Amino acid sequence: MVIEGFTALYIFMLAAVAGYEVISKVPVILHTPLMSGSNFVHGIVVVGAIIALAGAHTLAEQIIGFVGVFMAAGNAAGGYVATDRMLEMFKSKDSK
Repeated sequence: MVIEGFTALYIFMLAAVAGYEVISKVPVILHTPLMSGSNFVHGIVVVGAIIALAGAHTLAEQIIGFVGVFMAAGNAAGGYVATDRMLEMFKSKDSK
């Protein structure tokens, strides 16, 4: 299945608008637990980037795919690091 041109752009725009609407409705106090619970999504993004890289044929596609895998892996690692730091703020000073 290949998604081309305007269809891909349309799907991207719909996902961006839907994501913004969902996230903007979340109260600030819930962002830390939601981030902690949704870090698995970053792993799915890494798998998707690897699958896209596996289907690359030209050098340009391979470079873009490699950058995508690299950025997705950085996003996954950064999500866990940020969550860990945020959760440290909720611990009492006696347990440190």
